[in-house]
Amino acid sequence: MSIGTERLPAGGRSLAGRFIERAAQWPWWLLVIALVGVLIAWNALTSELYSAIFSRLTLGIGVTIFTTLVAYSLALVIGLLAGLGRVSGNPVVFNIATLYVQVIRGVPILVQLLVIAFVIVPALIDGVNSLGALLAPLIGEPNLLTQTRPQDVPFLTRCIIALAIAYGGFQAETFRAGIQSISKGQMEAARSLGMSYVQAMRYIILPQAIRRVLPPLGNDFIAMLKDSSLVSVLGVRDITQEARLYAAASFRYMETYVSLAFFYLAMTILLSLGVRWLENRLNSHGRGQG
Repeated sequence: MSIGTERLPAGGRSLAGRFIERAAQWPWWLLVIALVGVLIAWNALTSELYSAIFSRLTLGIGVTIFTTLVAYSLALVIGLLAGLGRVSGNPVVFNIATLYVQVIRGVPILVQLLVIAFVIVPALIDGVNSLGALLAPLIGEPNLLTQTRPQDVPFLTRCIIALAIAYGGFQAETFRAGIQSISKGQMEAARSLGMSYVQAMRYIILPQAIRRVLPPLGNDFIAMLKDSSLVSVLGVRDITQEARLYAAASFRYMETYVSLAFFYLAMTILLSLGVRWLENRLNSHGRGQG
């Protein structure tokens, strides 16, 4: 054997080559973010400034999470109904659902929030007042319907409604794609067994479609968590609004907004890992059934 040559293992690759190949597959991006998170957390424990910022931001986390969960739950219902309308054979239902989806997809979410908060909600309140006036001979005057005012509806409620309507349009397309991904033969087979269209959709099509669209719905949840920061425009005391107020009062913009970005990044990364775990679980379960 000649001097200076490195003996390769049975696989034909050196140990160094295999180590480099494995190291290239490591989530270095996650390690970098974790390092930054450790540094920020260390500052929060050792620095009075960062400790005060973190204490202030935590006041808005509950509002952010509550807004996201409630709005997303409503958006799921709206999106499912609109998605069913998008695959309906009834031209009236189909066109109403399509109109809703096209309007939602064509208008920025911030503009939708402003329109719903300052236009649609007051218009609905006016409708309630008119209804109360019509029912006055039966329920008396004044009554609860005529006394309701737009200011009685909190801006948090308006923001939740706006986010739900906005994301309902996006999720409608997700549900539509999931339903249409199921073979038409399954609907035909269900109908041949005596099921109605509603029964076939409920027991045969939707369970499979929802399973397929769970990862995209998870991504929509992450997107809504980030877009919930828009509620700060209306003065809702979420985490973004708390950061804006603290920065304006202390003039420590860099430290405040870096901490705010870290809060959002930490929440979205945790949710992203959860969505990835769900995708892997569904894929492995699908291969197991195959």
